[in-house]
Amino acid sequence: MRDESLKNLVVVTNEILQSKYPLAEFAFLAGSLIRGEGTAFSDLDIVVIYKDLVGAYRESFYFRESFYFRGLPVETFVHTPETLNYFFDLDIAEKVPSLPVMVSEGIVIPHATDLSHKLKNLAQEILANPPKITKEEIQGFQYWITDLIDDIRDPRSKAELTAVGTRLYDALSSCYFRINEQWLAKGKSIPRSLQRHNPVFYQEFTASFEELFVVGKTERIINLAEKLLAPFGGFIFDGIKLDAPADWRKPIE
Repeated sequence: MRDESLKNLVVVTNEILQSKYPLAEFAFLAGSLIRGEGTAFSDLDIVVIYKDLVGAYRESFYFRESFYFRGLPVETFVHTPETLNYFFDLDIAEKVPSLPVMVSEGIVIPHATDLSHKLKNLAQEILANPPKITKEEIQGFQYWITDLIDDIRDPRSKAELTAVGTRLYDALSSCYFRINEQWLAKGKSIPRSLQRHNPVFYQEFTASFEELFVVGKTERIINLAEKLLAPFGGFIFDGIKLDAPADWRKPIE
């Protein structure tokens, strides 16, 4: 069943290329559907490569012409090799390698070429070398998490606790990934990435946030934050100074 579904996705991607991107060199079919993790609402992620374009672009649409799927949601990321490489650098700067992951794991449609191999190798090299964490980055996490933890120690309402908790979910997961010198994850990929990297931490992380969001208990998540930051000096606030770059200024007209 899994092989048949994947085969159908390949056929559909070929149809999409022929009907919407007939001059493209090839495409990388990627995303949750090809990993077997998709839902009824998952879209088909496709990185489309041209030799030349005025500029890269991204578009979403429903593909209604397939024998295998009706109204399949599709999201395409349309690039040349040069624009793709530029966007790789943007992902590296954000420490969230979304495009490298898609290219690395993607199935080449209609078939592999020397260029597709080159782009895959570039993506895999990026993924194999997450940036080293800096002292300033660690201090930033300490300050950010300390501030959020202080906000949940005595929340004024359940609504405020939920609002701060959603920010804390991102802060603690990002801190975990970076102090372990891993790439960051975003949104729904956070629990999947945590589980893959450290199932024990994932279980504690998930249980702590369930207590926070479901019953409003904060002790467990505070303890988790303390353990995460302990090797770097724990929570910090007093005496912290975070310098902005000197050129961050705009003259008043």
